[in-house]
Amino acid sequence: MALTALPGSRTDPDGSAVIRVLGYNIRSMRDDEDALARVVRACAPDVVLVQEAPRFLRWRKHAARLAAESGLLVLGGGAPAAGPLLLCSPRVTAERTRDVLLPRTPGLHRRGFATAVVRVAGARFGLLSYHLGLRGDERYAQAGMVLDELAALGVPHAIAGGDVNEPPGGRSFRRLAAELQDCRAVRPWGGEYTFTPGDPRRRIDAVFATRGVEVLGCGVPAGLPGVTAEDLRAATDHLPVLAALRVPAAP
Repeated sequence: MALTALPGSRTDPDGSAVIRVLGYNIRSMRDDEDALARVVRACAPDVVLVQEAPRFLRWRKHAARLAAESGLLVLGGGAPAAGPLLLCSPRVTAERTRDVLLPRTPGLHRRGFATAVVRVAGARFGLLSYHLGLRGDERYAQAGMVLDELAALGVPHAIAGGDVNEPPGGRSFRRLAAELQDCRAVRPWGGEYTFTPGDPRRRIDAVFATRGVEVLGCGVPAGLPGVTAEDLRAATDHLPVLAALRVPAAP
């Protein structure tokens, strides 16, 4: 069944920007890269908040290829951020980027954030891609670090997206949702569950926005024209989350 229309990118007369933000765990591009690029391209995002981008040999080449095949540009992140990556459309102007490595938990994979401050039309806002840890105490602490890092960006509006590694009832998810808008909960659109593509039963990936950003719709784009069930299953082991947001113009 086709989805109801999700707003496309535009600039409103008051200078505010309607943007499409895609959050996507791509499992180091170990699956069908062509299917992955088709999904990203069909979602027509202004920004992609990627998790598990390639981090090792020739990681820049892999990131550049995904961006080029999706009609996007590499904004920041990748190996220096331990996996989170930011891609953007030519509509986005970068003001600054910063890759953040989080404290290492012994015996576990190191985590990080890819962040940026960008402008689209008259809107200025922050971006953060996260992938929270597998262990509950580590994950809860990292949720707090997401909030701290967003505040440190020094902008009135910001968007964070990624793999929470737990559903909305979990305490780390609730910690984020207490301070930010859980875009899917605010204005549901599309599918709900993100893991696993073959039989999705859990919502462990989410896009959050600060207060003041208007949520126009958010969810899994299954059924969106150009996004096929076969490509979603083949691209990676998570389903993407697509949000349409209106960011007010900067003063």
